Amino acid sequence: MAEKRETLCIGSVLWDVIGRSRAVMRVGSDVPGRITRLPGGVALNIAMTLRRFEMTPVLLTAVGRDEAGDALLANVRRRGMNAEYVYRSDDLPTDQYMAVEGANGLIAAIADAHTLEAAGAKILDPLIDGRLGSVDAPYSGQIALDGNLTEDLLADIAVSALFALADLRVAPASPGKAERLLPLLACPRATLYVNLEEASILAQAQFSTAPDAAAALLKRGAAEVLVTDGGNTAAHATPEGIHTATPPEVLVTRVTGAGDTFMAAHIAAEARGETGRTALETALRAAADYVSGDIPA
Repeated sequence: MAEKRETLCIGSVLWDVIGRSRAVMRVGSDVPGRITRLPGGVALNIAMTLRRFEMTPVLLTAVGRDEAGDALLANVRRRGMNAEYVYRSDDLPTDQYMAVEGANGLIAAIADAHTLEAAGAKILDPLIDGRLGSVDAPYSGQIALDGNLTEDLLADIAVSALFALADLRVAPASPGKAERLLPLLACPRATLYVNLEEASILAQAQFSTAPDAAAALLKRGAAEVLVTDGGNTAAHATPEGIHTATPPEVLVTRVTGAGDTFMAAHIAAEARGETGRTALETALRAAADYVSGDIPA
């Protein structure tokens, strides 16, 4: 039986290399700033936020058996995350993500998650071999799933008996990978966490507000969906209705990881018993604190 505050975090765990500048940037800009390397990836960003809220994240991912991978796993273990079930690849390097951010937001980013994609279903072995679950006794707890997995694997997860009892919380890795979540759109056990652009891609229509996008995704079969829109009104929609809330106004100092922080904070809020608009507001405050720099990366 899964612990109440345990969450499996399935997806990308990698090194984030982020260049940030206070200057407004455009294509071809060459400006002073800071470059940092930090543990990242959607699944790990979610896990790190869950730890701040005293949750117990368990990582299911692929990491290279290289110096970068050793350092990454040592770092996440120091942060209190369970890396016991991580698949280590002997012949593939540890994944990484590179982004450039200016005063006007994210300028460009490249996600190199080829090792995670190549590992495929191997990362799910603990859910098959009895360590965390099996076909006869599926994992019955909460699972945070990210869109860095391949489209085929996500499609398999949507109908797999291994996930028949799980509470799935799903996030795309980026708008460019949002379509990978289409097989999970109608999954009755899935809650989708998307921004306005990602919602438009999944609904195959353009929307000007998060509540409109959330309502459209429900019509397309989603069981539950949360849609954010930067500093504008966000929405949490279920068949029972739509809750809305507006994020606090803050000075934005970073954007990479904001959506992951929102998702994890909402998961933790519901684990504490918060519901509806209250949980939505809690998650928006946590994301605002993150982008303002009040929460350490």
